Amino acid sequence: MQNAAGVQIVVDGVTGVGKSSLVKIISEEFNLKPFSEMFEDENRLLNKFFHDRAKWAFPMQTNFLTNRFKQYRQAMKVGNAVMDRSIYSDRIFARMYLEYGYFKPEEYAVYKNLLDTMLEHVIPPRLLIYLQVDTDEAIRRIHKRGREDEIDVERQYWDNLNRFYEQNYREFDLHHLLAIKVDSLDYVHRHEDREFMVEKIRKVLEAIDAQELDS
Repeated sequence: MQNAAGVQIVVDGVTGVGKSSLVKIISEEFNLKPFSEMFEDENRLLNKFFHDRAKWAFPMQTNFLTNRFKQYRQAMKVGNAVMDRSIYSDRIFARMYLEYGYFKPEEYAVYKNLLDTMLEHVIPPRLLIYLQVDTDEAIRRIHKRGREDEIDVERQYWDNLNRFYEQNYREFDLHHLLAIKVDSLDYVHRHEDREFMVEKIRKVLEAIDAQELDS
């Protein structure tokens, strides 16, 4: 990779898809510094949200956004970073919560103003990897992981979230995007799947390097 400054790669996708595992692999294979998704007081708010979504969506999501902004800025300063989700996927949740009435229109307007202002102070990653998965496979992985708050969530929520993810990345135009369908892949336990992912990412990064040299 030619430029080690800033955030090199962000891995994104719906809950349970395997972002954290891929971040670990990428950090090992490409010698990048891993930044895990932040879960501290977020877990407390997430629990409240799943019990009363209209009441807690705005404070929860605003808190997520603020912490992701801080983390992304930190990753930019550290450099040579790979991140598990980031501020660039936050709008997915906000759009969904607006459509399903968890956000009031006024709350969404405030949230969007804050997000747009924050995005003026960050630089997109060189590569964003979007892990695509069918809803049923995502739910299977969520149950296998076993987080209580997630297991109790109804299928429709995950299906809606998956739809909003797909829509977001159909419209994505900020920088280089690599979408990979991972339903049948197990890059944690199967060496050939790990090698498949690493080589796919390596080829894209080499193409970005060549493009940046020519520009």
